[in-house]
Amino acid sequence: MTEPLPSYATDLELLRTAAVTAGIIASSYFRRDLKTWTKENLSPVSEADIVLDKFLFSALTTARPGYGWLSEESADDFSRLNFSRVFIVDPIDGTRGFIRGEDSWTVSLAVVENGVPVAGVVFAPARNEMYEAALGGGARLNGAPITRHTPPDRHAPLIPAPGAVHQELQAAGLDYTRGPAYPSLAYRLTQVATGKLDATVVRRGSQDWDLAGAATILTECGIGFEDACMGAMRFNKPEIRHGALAAFAQTSLRDVLCGALIRVYGCPEPQQDAERKTT
Repeated sequence: MTEPLPSYATDLELLRTAAVTAGIIASSYFRRDLKTWTKENLSPVSEADIVLDKFLFSALTTARPGYGWLSEESADDFSRLNFSRVFIVDPIDGTRGFIRGEDSWTVSLAVVENGVPVAGVVFAPARNEMYEAALGGGARLNGAPITRHTPPDRHAPLIPAPGAVHQELQAAGLDYTRGPAYPSLAYRLTQVATGKLDATVVRRGSQDWDLAGAATILTECGIGFEDACMGAMRFNKPEIRHGALAAFAQTSLRDVLCGALIRVYGCPEPQQDAERKTT
């Protein structure tokens, strides 16, 4: 008889424990002489990324041998597609910032079930901030429920946006302030949940590991998070890259954000669209 899968809360506990240990390991490399190089896609990687990837693979797949694995720093053999649950991991999200000695890098971990993120952790060790959520169980920051707080003197939404999207938002007449673009995309997304940001947009081309850790946190906080062209996202598909995305605390921002993203990045051709929906 097949044993039932662990609860989402139990998976979250595993992610949290692994993230804490990974944060301790990464901190031993932070702001020190570090071996770095550039991958084929021109993104940076450091020796810390590789060490954490090996640790997390061992810790997580040993505890859950029946789960698949997808990590930014591991070769993808697509065996993950054979599992109903899969770990999606970014050992260090915001590697550029990590290398520069900036403190908003994160360890971003998720469990995805049948394409839907069901448990996620975004841990910023240098800031001592642990964001976590399990589907249906609420979201927490350092053990306390996440409640959005916005400064009383903020009179316009605070939204990080790339230059071309910024121009489109201005042209659309949106009254907003251009916010900080943290090197860790996962961290930037969690700040929409806390209220430090009101929304954020994501260039076309982000990948599952950039997003999955934060996705459950946003869901549990009632934050909209979707593909500007396709709507709701699915994870652990053969194609792990995503189109342009928007995360927003106020639904009134959705149309203007998605419209700006579509004007800058476009949408898939109808045939591509149909293929994406069937994979």
